[in-house]
Amino acid sequence: MKNLFTSESVSEGHPDKVSDQISDAILDAMLTDDPQSRVAVETLVTTGLAVVSGEVTTDAYVDVQEIVRKVIKEIGYTKASYRFDSESCGVLSTIHTQSPDIAQGVDRNGAGDQGMMFGYATRQTPELMPMPLQFSHNLLKELARIRKKTKLMPYLGPDSKSQITIEYDEKDQPKRIHTIVLSTQHDEGVEQEQIKEDIRDHLVSKVIPSNLLDDETIYHVNPTGKFVIGGPHGDTGLTGRKIIVDTYGGFGAHGGGAFSGKDPSKVDRSAAYAARHIAKNIVAAELADECEVQLAYAIGVPEPVSINVKTNGTGKMKDAELAAKVAKVFDCTPKGIIERFDLKRPIYQKTAAYGHFGREEFPWEQLDYVDKLV
Repeated sequence: MKNLFTSESVSEGHPDKVSDQISDAILDAMLTDDPQSRVAVETLVTTGLAVVSGEVTTDAYVDVQEIVRKVIKEIGYTKASYRFDSESCGVLSTIHTQSPDIAQGVDRNGAGDQGMMFGYATRQTPELMPMPLQFSHNLLKELARIRKKTKLMPYLGPDSKSQITIEYDEKDQPKRIHTIVLSTQHDEGVEQEQIKEDIRDHLVSKVIPSNLLDDETIYHVNPTGKFVIGGPHGDTGLTGRKIIVDTYGGFGAHGGGAFSGKDPSKVDRSAAYAARHIAKNIVAAELADECEVQLAYAIGVPEPVSINVKTNGTGKMKDAELAAKVAKVFDCTPKGIIERFDLKRPIYQKTAAYGHFGREEFPWEQLDYVDKLV
């Protein structure tokens, strides 16, 4: 019996990711002018239309129309044939003021909501991320670079999806790539055989280590046979519908809260970043080969109501002892998390595609607590 696990990623041009990037671009704009902004913005995109809604408390003025069109243009929706482009799409904004009932709890440095958030780390990759997800992200990042920066595949459209299946050995170590699935939007009239050949020659060979590929690796490229209609014209997009893509690809647990469009007073976002930071530093400190951290909060209360650590039998000490160490070493209050990562600054739009974790550019990915843990 083969031990297989699969994770997927979606590109910046996927409708849900278009929505995420618009929501986070609006957040960034508000934080630029007013770092104390409280923001919860949702976006819907469909044929010829972007709808922005949500609750904010801010002294900043932002031009929602300009921000939305700029994001859509940067992603690559610039052709009328896409039926959704930066010049002609309608933009509707219904943003209003945040509830004062929520605000009073946050004003006391409490959590912006109740809930539980999870972080995860594993030795499967140098980024301490699950291998199927990391490779899925890497494929689509490189595909976007090819589309925007080269002429290798001039027929590419912005919308694409990838999926990697890894075969693991009896010790749950990555053994080989079992299956690669990649679907990419393309211009009308392009032969599927050309797309398949280009994907293998220009993409897979550049991203996937050759030692993980073999003659039995299965490839599914545009398996429906055609992918001309894509983006928001092909499928309505909403903020927050790709939470597994955003996190760990199905490894570990998920609390259910989305990230994009939310300022860091929302623990859905900031505590998930803190949990990843904790888990990654635990694994890097060689206290475990795999680690999942749960933080849970009550609305308006600063301290987490619980901290849980699971190492799935790989820990160098008992999980409860490790959780006690985490509580002692890390400030897990919303205020402490925001200050540790300097989160009241415009860093969020770039998180909204290709995953929030496994990317060294973000402060929650730093291994700055290893010495404090050992």
